[in-house]
Amino acid sequence: MTDLKQKYLGNRSFLRMVLRIAVPVMVQNGITNFVSLLDNIMVGQVGTEPMSGVAIVNQLIFVFNLCIFGGLAGAGIFTAQYYGQGDQEGIRQTFRYKLWIGMLLCAGAAAVFLLAGGPLISLYLNESAEGGDLMSTLKYGESYLRIMLAGLPAFMLAQVYSSSLRECGETLVPMRAGIIAVLVNLIGNWLLIYGHWGFPQLGVDGAAIATVLSRYVELLIVVTWTHAHKERNPWVVGLYRTLRIPLDRAVEFFRKGFPLLINEALWSSGIATLNQCYSMRGLSVVTAQNISSTISNLFSVVFISMGTAIAIILGQRLGANRLDEARDHARKLIVMSILMSVGTGILLVCAAPFFPRVYQTEESIRALATRLMIVNALFMPLNAFNNACYFTLRSGGKTWITFLFDSVCLWALCIPVAFVLSRYTDMYIVWMLVCVNCAELVKCFFGLHLVRKGVWVRNIVGARD
Repeated sequence: MTDLKQKYLGNRSFLRMVLRIAVPVMVQNGITNFVSLLDNIMVGQVGTEPMSGVAIVNQLIFVFNLCIFGGLAGAGIFTAQYYGQGDQEGIRQTFRYKLWIGMLLCAGAAAVFLLAGGPLISLYLNESAEGGDLMSTLKYGESYLRIMLAGLPAFMLAQVYSSSLRECGETLVPMRAGIIAVLVNLIGNWLLIYGHWGFPQLGVDGAAIATVLSRYVELLIVVTWTHAHKERNPWVVGLYRTLRIPLDRAVEFFRKGFPLLINEALWSSGIATLNQCYSMRGLSVVTAQNISSTISNLFSVVFISMGTAIAIILGQRLGANRLDEARDHARKLIVMSILMSVGTGILLVCAAPFFPRVYQTEESIRALATRLMIVNALFMPLNAFNNACYFTLRSGGKTWITFLFDSVCLWALCIPVAFVLSRYTDMYIVWMLVCVNCAELVKCFFGLHLVRKGVWVRNIVGARD
């Protein structure tokens, strides 16, 4: 038993090392999702249509957010390995590359949302027996989206800094910045949605203004701290002396990063497509799915944050050429992620009947949200395993394999199932969600094979002269 524990869980020193990296990310993501939950509840007090409009726009913003994560992740693989190697100039160059990619993605997203925001929102608005004011929902969504566009640059730049800090082992500062930002968001929501303390009562617009303000607060904190602590972040010295990147390295970053960008774009748009399929069952399902996903995301932060820890820990070991240690750590990290998700899944099942009661909406919508949350909880260990496999493969620069593993599986398996069931059957939405999640089992076996084969165990930065 002791040997098994050592093989699959490690000793206390290993657990402390993992938790030192993972817990700050969990706290930051947990607080962010908790405030998103409170934000959701506050908007929900205004009415079902405002809540649905905001939920649809947040689904579209989610695609942009993941494109940013994907665009930065490719260079982030090199950042973690350069840090393990002690190459400060390499870290500077990955930062500059992230900055260029982020600016291009921001410009592209702003153009799409300005030109096609209304039609995109309308894709999620479908009639049902339960009714709902679709035009009112569209109007709330368009108003919310216009204001949210102002926060895109701040979100992008904050992620450029925060991701670089995490990849260099500094997880506390992004966590603190995230905590302060979400508190600003929460207070701003309370003041601007309802008009407390003499502030105007702006409803949905107030929620958007508070979110944008919180983005700039987070950006200010991470930028100020990073440049004020040059001794801990030597890579910031001369960081903006130039924004040029050596062509060979830029090509290298792009070659590894482009599949991740495409993957996150396809994966996030795939999730948006799945939700559009579910929305064919009517506005009540959009609302219930919004409640369910907001609460489920709060419990999912544990295994999602473990993915960030896996990428950092394995990337640093691979960059330092400690390949056997990386392989050993991967096995333990995947097991730890699954076990944690089992615990959080049980908690979610216990909490599912109670959380929806805080929303001011119909009882039928609350009951449906509870059932959807239970389904999410049951499949949480499977999702945790797939998430851990994804970040393990990514740590070694196998970005095309991660693209096939993540997005291709989603578009080739889950989306066809959801499309057919939503349009050609009358299947109840809960059973539809079960069928879509079962399609992920194929991905699970694919991931297990690739991780055990060790295709990801490689140092991609090599020795620098």
